[in-house]
Amino acid sequence: MINIRLFLVLALCMLITHVIAVPFMDGEKLTFDAKYGIIKAAEATMEANTSTYQGKPVWRLSTNAKTHSFFDKVFKVRDKVESWWDKETHLPYKFSKNLQEGNYKQHRVHIYDHDAKSTTYQRWDFKKNRFDNTVMDIPGDTQDILSAFYAVREMQLVVGKSVYLNITADGRVMRTEVVVHRREKENTIFGKVDCLVIEPKLRGDAVFKQSGRILIWLTDDEYKIPVRMESKITIGSFVAILSSASQVPLKIK
Repeated sequence: MINIRLFLVLALCMLITHVIAVPFMDGEKLTFDAKYGIIKAAEATMEANTSTYQGKPVWRLSTNAKTHSFFDKVFKVRDKVESWWDKETHLPYKFSKNLQEGNYKQHRVHIYDHDAKSTTYQRWDFKKNRFDNTVMDIPGDTQDILSAFYAVREMQLVVGKSVYLNITADGRVMRTEVVVHRREKENTIFGKVDCLVIEPKLRGDAVFKQSGRILIWLTDDEYKIPVRMESKITIGSFVAILSSASQVPLKIK
């Protein structure tokens, strides 16, 4: 009987650990209004949904950014980024990035083999209408650009201290520092909440084709929900403010 009770306790602990393993809920969807100057020019979403990849349970992480029709004539954006992130190891199987920003286009894919510590990097050649493939070595714990953000949400963040991740994207392995700058209150859809201001020191393009630093405001709690982002991109600066959210544990005011 003791062994059965011990087994049940261990099983319950494992179940609880699995449930609280990530700081976000299945189906979390965050919608941001992106402003260029004073103009509300675009909308961007971030989603995390349960899915499978080659029969294995994953989080399918995705971001979509799209300028409003009136702004398309000025600078059209249609960006989509996806990551298939293993639910157990929290490492990506596949990363896909499609960017269309003005006349700039980019389509890049990484297929990761963490056991072999390698990745197949696929870069679409628009002139030849085909992928150019390269196999390269990677660290065993590498993330992609999108999964890295969700990995940061799992970390304990302390003001004045940096955290580090290995990120493999755009055919490069990057040891990336994430600086935790400060704590400040921010007016959000959840009311006025304490936030941590972080800065990932990225080299290369992220969700947008960046040309400068990016700052992100996360709720200062176990969920670390992004409520504000600021960055410089091709045509100037943008600010993205969280305008709606679903499947989140915080109450919207």
